[in-house]
Amino acid sequence: MEDHLSIHGGSVARTDGLSSADAAQRLRQDGPNRLPAVKRPSATRRFLGEMVHFFALMLWVAGGLALLAGMPQLGIAIFGVIVVNALFSFLQEARADRAAERLRELLPARVTVRRDGRPQTVDADQVVVGDRLLVEAGDRVPADATAVSVNGLLLDTSLLTGESRPSSIAVDDLLPAGTFVVEGTGEAQVTAVGAATRLASIAQLTTSAEKPETPLTRGIAEVVRMIAIIAVGVGILFFAVSLLMGNGADDGFVFAIGVTVALVPEALLPTVTLSLAWGAEQMAKRQVLVRSLEAVETLGSTTFICTDKTGTLTMNQMSVVAAWTPASTVTVVGVGYEPVGEVAVEGEVAVEGEASRAGPTALALAGARCATGYAFEKDGAWLAHGDPMEAAVDAFARRLGIDTDADRVARPEAMRFPFDHRRRRMSVVIDGEVVVKGAPDGVLPLCAEQDGAAEAIEGFTRRGLRVLAVAHRPTGGQRVASATDAEQGLQLLGVIALQDPPRPGVHAAIDACRKAQVKIAMVTGDHPDTAAAIATEVGLRRPTDPVMIGSELPADEKELGEVLDHDGIVIARVSPEDKLRIARALRARSHVVAMTGDGVNDAPALHEANIGIAMGASGTDVAREAADLVLLDDHFASIVAGIEQGRTTYVNIRRFLTYHLTDNVAELTPFVVWVLSGGNFPLALGVLQILALDIGTDTLSAVALGAEPPSSHLVEGPPVKGKLMNRTVVRRAFGVLGPTIAFASMVAFVVSLMAAGWWPGEPWPSDAGIAAASGAAFMTVVLGQKANAFACRSSTRRPGQLGWRTNRLLLFTGVIELAFALTVLLVPPIARELGQANPPLLGWLVAVLSMPLMLLVDALEKRHHARRMRHPAPPER
Repeated sequence: MEDHLSIHGGSVARTDGLSSADAAQRLRQDGPNRLPAVKRPSATRRFLGEMVHFFALMLWVAGGLALLAGMPQLGIAIFGVIVVNALFSFLQEARADRAAERLRELLPARVTVRRDGRPQTVDADQVVVGDRLLVEAGDRVPADATAVSVNGLLLDTSLLTGESRPSSIAVDDLLPAGTFVVEGTGEAQVTAVGAATRLASIAQLTTSAEKPETPLTRGIAEVVRMIAIIAVGVGILFFAVSLLMGNGADDGFVFAIGVTVALVPEALLPTVTLSLAWGAEQMAKRQVLVRSLEAVETLGSTTFICTDKTGTLTMNQMSVVAAWTPASTVTVVGVGYEPVGEVAVEGEVAVEGEASRAGPTALALAGARCATGYAFEKDGAWLAHGDPMEAAVDAFARRLGIDTDADRVARPEAMRFPFDHRRRRMSVVIDGEVVVKGAPDGVLPLCAEQDGAAEAIEGFTRRGLRVLAVAHRPTGGQRVASATDAEQGLQLLGVIALQDPPRPGVHAAIDACRKAQVKIAMVTGDHPDTAAAIATEVGLRRPTDPVMIGSELPADEKELGEVLDHDGIVIARVSPEDKLRIARALRARSHVVAMTGDGVNDAPALHEANIGIAMGASGTDVAREAADLVLLDDHFASIVAGIEQGRTTYVNIRRFLTYHLTDNVAELTPFVVWVLSGGNFPLALGVLQILALDIGTDTLSAVALGAEPPSSHLVEGPPVKGKLMNRTVVRRAFGVLGPTIAFASMVAFVVSLMAAGWWPGEPWPSDAGIAAASGAAFMTVVLGQKANAFACRSSTRRPGQLGWRTNRLLLFTGVIELAFALTVLLVPPIARELGQANPPLLGWLVAVLSMPLMLLVDALEKRHHARRMRHPAPPER
């Protein structure tokens, strides 16, 4: 590294690099070597954004109308709901879209360049086009550069390409910015910096990909639009009726506003948010970190998973799984670099002389010696230093009882000839012996005897394993001056088969996805043979499933979607642009696409997919920032748990939507009665009482419904489909449960009026009597809703069948809401403000009886519906 000679295929050239003056001029011309900064919305703007979505806007309008109608308490309360919900959502989703900015962290802070004829250390952002980079093992490449001289240079490009095996770099090969030097040394000329690098182009892909709208967002928007239309329509109708009855326009307007506000479920927005937050917490317990709350439900709606291979389906740890020597076949049980496991030797025979060295121990020791990479322990974990394949060979030797650390210290190497992509092998002269390791086609032709090797290699290759051949010869005291001198007259020690093994449980997880009718494709930058072998081993690919490479994908998006819409397809050698096109093409076919990945190359597609899933343990910051979910344990099986929770969340939203709408029917009924009576019948419930019901006595029970535990049948079929407010929700809320609780509340009101001395045709009782009757109607809705909460746990099964204590949160929240209801009813100042008072005994009796009435009607409706469907109650969808 210290002199300035460049070697080009045996010829020697001299270069002094740029002068300091030239470098300064180019820095002024091109600017610093930094990725373009991404303009992100400020925290204030993101917070305000939580208060201006469609549902929030509807509540702002409702609050404003309440102020116009002379009901400031109601308006302020509604505004408070909006702000508190926005704050909660903001804190839960306090993550900015920083994926492109995090890419800058992949660039080193200081690098070595050759300037003015000598090596100099400069800041990475000072590197300019034309600079000569000097790189060695452990360095990260600061800019795109072309190799001008190499000495066994291996580059880890997995973060950009998905290729799990380090690439051998030759003269004129590209060294992309952000890649990592695994082994060797080299010199490269910078060709692009900053925004012109390949890394920057990926940043641009990440920021330009627009996040698709989630199914939940569409569903909630539909519900809100319907509620808004109904509320405004009913308000206009009541305004017209009020005018026809001879009321003044001002009074009619105030009344219409009250009706409109009463029909708006103010608590629905925070209930949805809290339900998603609860689902996110449950996912975290199952090793799935939620970065966007709506992703909780989106994962449950997923119909197509595009999964990466390395680090997602596999361990991302190369392991020796088998070996062959002329005397034996070896099977290795052990994953990763930890020197524990079993080595089973079959067919070993006793031989004498030189051939006796051709056993598994000699093979492993030679393989470990002819390497610069090795396994080492740090903080209780075994990791790879250098090339992961060489670290795996080192771990193989350790499993055979060889102390490779001691061997490295006791036997320092004399000469090394690094791996070369033309020779496809490397060699080392150590302790009077030449050891050669490399690709079989680069080693076997140099060996005198190869009996049985070809068959063994073919068998390993057929299994999708990577194969290294190892050979040796004694130097006989002769001087070895070059690779040509060393690599001749070799004796084959054997071959070593390696694999990045599948993660435990992946096969079962893939089976579970198919049971849930979710299609799966492998999308990887790795070699097609390796990808197909792993896909077959884990059960993702079946014999008839196609294997394609990125360059074969159709250019037309429609045709591409048709090709890709195949369960079990494997697409290898894909670029970041290919992954983006794949996500878009599948979405165009109405799929809800989940994309998994861990590298920089995955970030744009993670952002483009309906839901991006990054790896938490082995993934990059870039991938995690672009994703909606992060698998903390990197286990594909965690996705299945997430799908179950997501589907549960969607069903739970339908449950508490039914619950909220039932309450709205009961709240609207007093106004309908008032209109039908020509304004002669008193209002059973006032607007402030309705607000107390919506926010004070319904919200927590609705949240408890949103926390209903998962049911196993939800992952035994396709995703839950249809609108949130589907036919079942409408039938139960508006046709059964709502009318029942409305009837009970009006009975409680009338009975209480009669207890105060009123009889039809006679004058209304005093204001105190009407307030007590209103209190009875209020408590009837409260208690009826407590029973309704249990009824809404399922649209097909009775609460007793589910178990009264299987949702303990519902019991706890019910107690809290009853305490709130009694407080606003029995504390005189609060009760007067709401226009109610302690009901008479008959009013209390009707209120209490509303609970068994709701459960009875619910049971009869479910029984009738099951009979009408002509089969037993099906699992709830």
